[in-house]
Parts: sequence; structure tokens; C-alpha cells
Amino acid sequence: MKILIVGAGALGGYFGARLLQAGRDVTFLVRPKRAAQLAKTGLVVRSRLGDAHIPSPPLVLADDLAAPFDLIIVGCKAYDLDSTMDSFARAVGSHTAILPYLNGMKHIDSLAARFGAERVLGGLAMISATLDDDGIVHHLNETHILAYGELDGSQSPRMAAIAAAFAGAAFDARATQTIVQELWEKWVFIATLGGVTSLMRGVVGDIERAGAANLSLQLLAECAAIAASQGYVPRPAVLERGRTLYTAPGSMLTASMMKDIERGARIEGEHIVGDLLARGERSSVETPLLRIVYAHLTTYEARRAREGTEG
Repeated sequence: MKILIVGAGALGGYFGARLLQAGRDVTFLVRPKRAAQLAKTGLVVRSRLGDAHIPSPPLVLADDLAAPFDLIIVGCKAYDLDSTMDSFARAVGSHTAILPYLNGMKHIDSLAARFGAERVLGGLAMISATLDDDGIVHHLNETHILAYGELDGSQSPRMAAIAAAFAGAAFDARATQTIVQELWEKWVFIATLGGVTSLMRGVVGDIERAGAANLSLQLLAECAAIAASQGYVPRPAVLERGRTLYTAPGSMLTASMMKDIERGARIEGEHIVGDLLARGERSSVETPLLRIVYAHLTTYEARRAREGTEG
């Protein structure tokens, strides 16, 4: 199976390195700056589960794509999806499968509209990793899960082919027949965590210490109600895990969205919160706190636009 991984950042670099270690046919689609960096240093991963160093990882630039791939793995910020689709379009053939691991659900619609619904899978990544200034991938914990499945829940031949390609790689690959349910549950989780920590500008423990943990629980209930209105009721164990995490005294848990706000960076507010809110409104779900969260995020983005902030 010929695999194209779009980007060689923290997540793409990590999973791609593990696949290359297992001897799989992997190529990274990268921009010129990252290509130059990788040509100089190779692809380096630091992890307590085992380091990796790929001296000469296979690379390709968008303009040099000349043939289709069997599987394209896509991980990018949702606001970059349009340009990312442009970059790998020439790699999509009649039998190509596209495995995205973006947050939310809007990207599924965008990919299906561009390349055909029959090519799009559901995927989610559960990993904490970062890319430092030297281009080294740092895996920050012991979780490295890549889940994937057909959107209709079927067990297709390409699921078996992907399972075979992922087998033996040093990460937890998991085929699932409930990928859409899991995507919705993750969406509820990150919308709640990102929303409340961004709104309150603190980690979970700060919010609990301020006596405001009830806001976290209210936001969780609103997000879960939207998921339920779309036919994807979060499972009790998932909700209970969320309630425990969002009210834990002293917890340093926060969301990347809050971190991005703290450093004045662009955020996925529209894709994680705005789209969720819009779906709730179409189903007449009452979400007063989520509306406030969305107003906060859009005000932040308006300020960035006014100030001409880059990044």
C-alpha cells in the first residue's frame, strides 16, 4: 500500500516515522522549508516508548506529485483544509482512500464535496506531541492511538488493507465500526474543554478553585445535547469521564485552543464551536453558554484581524 502523509509535523511526523520503522511505503507531502530541514537532519522522534531517526525520509512537494496513492492521511488545522486539499489533489486517484484526523465533522463534508464521499474515511488521533524549533517531534505521553473506520460502519476490503499496513507499527492502530459516534464524542469533549478554558482563561484546576466547575458541566451538557440531536448520544462512560476530568481539583488540563489564544495565534473556533453551535440551532437545542463561548472566540478573532496579527 502506497501511503501519502500530508505534512511531517508533530502528528504526521510521529505516525509516519512509526510506519517507516515498520517498513511501510510512506511518503511525506511537505512544504519547501520543512523539506530542507528534513533533508538536513532527517526525521527525528523522541518518545518514552522508543525514539526514531529516519535519516532520509521520502519526501515530495505538491508540484511534484505525479501519481495517485492508495491512502492519504491528512492532519492539518481546519482553517487550512482548503489549501491542504489543493496540495494533495493530484495524489487522489479512482481508488484512493482519504483518512483525515481533524477535529469536528465539517471537514468530512468538505473532503466529500471535493473528492467524493466514497473516498473519505473517518479518523481520529489521540496523542500529545509537539514539534520543536529544530524540527524534532516530541511525544509527550504514552498515548498514541490512530482510530479509523468507514463512515457507514461497514467492514470493507480497504479496512482490511489499512489494518495490514498499520499492523506491526509502533503505535496503537484501531479499526472501528463506530467511528462517527467516536468523532462526535471527541467533538463534545474538545468543544467543552476548549470552550470553558478559553472563556475562563485558566486550566481546569483554576476553574474548579474559582468555584466555577458548574460552568464546565453546563457546557458539557449543552454540547452533548447537540450531539444527541444529531443522532449521536454520547455514551454514559464518556460523559462520566468528562465530568470527572472537568471538575478535578488541581488539574492542569487545558486545551490547545486556550494555549493558542494565550500566544495570540489563530484558532479553530469556527470549526470546533461555531459549527457545533450552528447544528444545535438547526435542531432547536438551547445552548446559552455555548453562545457566549462562541461570542468570546469570534471577538478574539475580530481583534486579531483588526490588529493585523500574523500566524
